[in-house]
Amino acid sequence: MDRSMFLSLSLASLLVGVVSAGDWNILNQLKGLGSSSSQNVAVSSGIKTNLKGYCESWRINVEVNNIRNFDVVPQECVSHVEDYMTSSQYKDDVARAVDEVILHFGSMCCSKTKCDGMDAWIFDIDDTLLSTIPYHKKNGFFGGEKLNSTKFEDWIRKSNAPSVPHMKKLYHEIRERGIKIFLISSRKEYLRSATVDNLIQAGYYGWSNLMLRGLEDEQKEVKQYKSEKRTWLTSLGYRVWGVMGDQWSSFAGCPLPKRTFKLPNSIYYVA
Repeated sequence: MDRSMFLSLSLASLLVGVVSAGDWNILNQLKGLGSSSSQNVAVSSGIKTNLKGYCESWRINVEVNNIRNFDVVPQECVSHVEDYMTSSQYKDDVARAVDEVILHFGSMCCSKTKCDGMDAWIFDIDDTLLSTIPYHKKNGFFGGEKLNSTKFEDWIRKSNAPSVPHMKKLYHEIRERGIKIFLISSRKEYLRSATVDNLIQAGYYGWSNLMLRGLEDEQKEVKQYKSEKRTWLTSLGYRVWGVMGDQWSSFAGCPLPKRTFKLPNSIYYVA
C-alpha cells in the first residue's frame, strides 16, 4: 500500500513538472518573484538583465538578417524594441548610416558639373524617409501584433508621418549633387496622393520617379517587386550608386547596386 502510494505521488509530481515546463515563460518567472527581501530583488534584477540581453540579441540578429520572416516581435521583447526605436541611440545609429553614405560619395565620379543625368540613387519610404513610429506609439504595437493593413493605410492617408531623423539632409545632399532620386516603395498605388502630400510636407521634393505597387505587383513578394524596378532602371541606362532602406527586401535580388545601406528597424519584417 505504501509502495503504491509512493508511486502515485511520484507520477503526480512528474506530471506537474511536465505541465510546468511546457507552460514556462520568462515573464511568468518575473511576475512570480516578489520583492519582499533583498535576495528576491537581486534575483529579479538578474533575470531582468538576462531578458534585456536576450531581447537585444534578438534585435541585433534581426538587423543582420539572421532572424527572418517573423510575424510578430516576441511579446517579452516588445517594450525593448519600443525603447530602442524611440531612443537617442536609434537616432545616432541612423546618423552613422548617413555618415557612411556621405563617405561613399567620395568614391563616386559623379559631381553636379560632371553628371550626365544617368546616375541614380534609390530610397525606400516607410522608416527610411518617413517614420511610422508615431503610428506604433499611438496604437501601442511596436511589432507585438500583426500589422492591421486597413488601419495602417488609414493612418497613411492622413499624411502626417514625420521624416526619419537625419534623412532629409541626406536626401537633399544627394539631390544637389545632380544624382537622380528614385523612390521605390511597397505602398499601394492608390496611396499615391497621400504619399506625395506627406513627402512634400515632411520636406522631400525633386525626386525623378515615385514607384508604388500596382495591381500587377500585389501578388509578388516585395523583394521581387523591388528587384524588377531596379532591373527596369538599369535597362534604361541608369547607374544605381546606392539603395537605402530599412528592410533587406529592398536590396535582395539582381541587379545589385554598387552599395546598400540599411537603417535599423526590428518592428516588422517585409519579405
